[in-house]
Amino acid sequence: MSSSIHHVESIVKAAARQAGFDLAGIAPANDSPELQSFPEWIAAGHAGEMKYMEARDEQGALKRASLSHVAPWARSVIVCAINYNTDHPYSTATKDSAGGWISRYAWSREDYHDAVLRRLKQVEAAMHQAMQAADPSLTTRSYVDTGPIVERVFAKYAGVGWIGKNTCIINQKIGSWLFLGVILTSLELTADLPAPDRCGTCTRCIDACPTDAILGPYKLDANRCISYLTIEKGGSIPEDLRAGMGRHVFGCDICQDVCPWNRKAPASTASEFSPREGLVNPALDWLAEVSAEEFRETFRGSPVRRAKHSGLRRNALIAIGNSGQTQFLPLVNELSEDEDECVAESARWASARLRKLL
Repeated sequence: MSSSIHHVESIVKAAARQAGFDLAGIAPANDSPELQSFPEWIAAGHAGEMKYMEARDEQGALKRASLSHVAPWARSVIVCAINYNTDHPYSTATKDSAGGWISRYAWSREDYHDAVLRRLKQVEAAMHQAMQAADPSLTTRSYVDTGPIVERVFAKYAGVGWIGKNTCIINQKIGSWLFLGVILTSLELTADLPAPDRCGTCTRCIDACPTDAILGPYKLDANRCISYLTIEKGGSIPEDLRAGMGRHVFGCDICQDVCPWNRKAPASTASEFSPREGLVNPALDWLAEVSAEEFRETFRGSPVRRAKHSGLRRNALIAIGNSGQTQFLPLVNELSEDEDECVAESARWASARLRKLL
């Protein structure tokens, strides 16, 4: 391998640090056992309604099952990670039953896609500049949760962290509050060593999941996952899963909150990931009757918009039903006649659940 390639590897990692990433590594573009099992996961229906996970190439092969299906030119994958943790309490330590839980990653002042991609482009530019003379035909492509690639698999083989039993990437020093960005490149770079699995015999994430979404170590059924239910799932949420959703209105952090590797997870130094005012434990009654205009204004540029106005209200009403707070009864009775039938049905369910406490 030429010395210029080695030079690029050091430049890439230095550029990642300069851009504000906490971790960076290089993985081969090869298929791995985790990717080989992806078609089975899809065939079992574990992706739920996330049809984009089933994207296929012209030959009918699942794109996410192999980089060769989407980027046959790729020889290496650069994986960068940035910590988004804050010094606020975890969901498991917050007992405000009148407030809803928005997942930690969605508190930020800027959508993480934009914040991470901006940094990733800096790394990509540094690589092109370094190879301008040696390889002017260098091809790269950057993704932040937007491409047909299973980022956590490449993060493992880039040494960024291991895939935990909850399927999240975990780093021994930083924990699992990590946003990942990847750069596919036509350069064949020297790969870092895969991160060793340090979960051991621990099953806290599996035991703590209130909807039993983690079917076993490293196996997640999205259909039962609170994050999926509150963000991706359209329409009515299955009644047998509602009680387990607790007060979660957007996403879920439980399997990360209970992880021993997050006990001493450091807070992020990136200002973009500091919480917006009002997004930590927002009032459930406000969320349940928030107007479409206020929803757009409050969550402008926020991942919370993915739940849509109707979905967030639906989630808030289910959380109200689980709150045990009968003072919400007048509100849910009023919303039982809401013009949005999904919202109205969720309100009726919440009303019936709260009435049992009288």
